[in-house]
Amino acid sequence: MKRTVDICISLLILALFLPFGLLLMLFISLESAGGVFYLQERVGLNGHLFKLIKFRSMRPNADKGSQITIGNRDARITRTGYFIRRFKLDEFPQFINVIKGDMSIVGPRPEVPFYVHLYNEDQRKILTFKPGITDYASLAYFHENEILAKAADPQKAYIEEIMPAKIALNQRYLSDPGLFKDLKIIWLTAKKIIGL
Repeated sequence: MKRTVDICISLLILALFLPFGLLLMLFISLESAGGVFYLQERVGLNGHLFKLIKFRSMRPNADKGSQITIGNRDARITRTGYFIRRFKLDEFPQFINVIKGDMSIVGPRPEVPFYVHLYNEDQRKILTFKPGITDYASLAYFHENEILAKAADPQKAYIEEIMPAKIALNQRYLSDPGLFKDLKIIWLTAKKIIGL
């Protein structure tokens, strides 16, 4: 049932988003050289790696340094990138990941291998569930970049404070998952994006 809901909702959203998505692709390509999509290796179900798809919001090869961004202090992000990140529009291509079967709409946000290697044994249990586009942690840390921008050491703050808190929220969700809970998270995420 979850897989069927994932595919139906993803196809609907991609169809509705297509005209605006094409416009975003034009702005991204005009502002800086490089492709319109950004593919990043993430850790998925049972530790399998996959390529997460986003609209590119940073300059080419900007991920060679830190893999976290720090709000308005991060010069690697383009002007179009700031706009699409503000409204989470860079995440919309991930519905393609959902259709492909890499992800679900609701589930623990997939991390890059660097951070997953820091998980303890208990935290690694979340890898037994398919990752998602949104979850309770995404709602709680909707403005994560702004939080990191205030930290003296953003990398340390993410590893020692934010990452464990997000995993704890995911563990709470995964202890009792369900369709109605998923629909609630989707609804709350949509409200966050449009600012309600």
